[in-house]
Amino acid sequence: MSFRPRHFFLFALAVLLAFATVLPASADVLATVKQRKSLLCGVDPGLVGFATVDDQKHWSGFDADYCRAIAAAVLGDAGAVTFVPLTARERFKAVQSGAVDVLVRNTEWTMARDTAFGLTFVGVTYYGGQGFMVHKGLGVGSALQLSGAKVCVERGSDTEVAVASYFKKHGMSYVPVAVDGDSQRSAYERGLCDVFTGDTIDLYEQRLLLAAPDDSIVLPELITKEPFGLLVANGDQRWQAIVHWVHFALLDAEELGISAANVDALRASDDSDVRQLLGADGSLGKALGLDAGWAANAIKAVGNYGEMFDRDLGKGSRLQIPRGLNALWTDGGIQFAPPVR
Repeated sequence: MSFRPRHFFLFALAVLLAFATVLPASADVLATVKQRKSLLCGVDPGLVGFATVDDQKHWSGFDADYCRAIAAAVLGDAGAVTFVPLTARERFKAVQSGAVDVLVRNTEWTMARDTAFGLTFVGVTYYGGQGFMVHKGLGVGSALQLSGAKVCVERGSDTEVAVASYFKKHGMSYVPVAVDGDSQRSAYERGLCDVFTGDTIDLYEQRLLLAAPDDSIVLPELITKEPFGLLVANGDQRWQAIVHWVHFALLDAEELGISAANVDALRASDDSDVRQLLGADGSLGKALGLDAGWAANAIKAVGNYGEMFDRDLGKGSRLQIPRGLNALWTDGGIQFAPPVR
């Protein structure tokens, strides 16, 4: 039987109803976390650069660092985190049910997810999207130079549609080489295509798995928008604000030159913005139900946003992902945080 529009509507409605549970308006996540003395943080079961666990059960990565920053701000202890690995299928229900206090798991912010599931995105930690990886021998440095190239695409996927749209938009031709998802890297490595397309995070990881990683580059262009966000359940505005402002504090810290190494010394700074962020002046933490040093604790635990990015994803990591859109607004990117004042 064919999959008619009516069937799709009924399927979509069933999905929405399945995710309809929300926390009650009286929920107090902060009190629960403090009583438990641990933050339940939902993460990917294993994504290089974002969340991976070693044989000693130690989690590392960009998302794992965000979990630690929130724990440090709320509990004064970056180690007070219980990491909860979640599949894509499990993640939203885990937030709704309270199985996790926050989801920090390479989850794309979309309108449907922000409005239909009883959940709220409270900040974009990483701006990503679909891109292209090419053999250096192809001699191109931009996706706009790919006219006529053979492009490996996953058969029947959204990436296939996005590639067709991008090439049409820019008046370029290409030769699609349709393969199953698991065989894309193999087809690319065997020279069946010049270009490997997919989410750029996946491309940087796949590049490491090639026999000769240095012979391939990921081009700078993004052809889709995939902002990854921090996600909490509806019903607790204070908890939403806490997670929101921990993210902003890490960004503001980078802009103000506050790092894990100098955070203690800068409490005595003459800069009023620095002093307020670090809790030396004012009482902004009270509005969140936190100690005055909430932001300082987070920064001391994991560093500022730039330190986290460089260590887990950028120049200090195996992935070597450029900052790009994730650079601060003062440095050509779009990461921008309201001031903590």
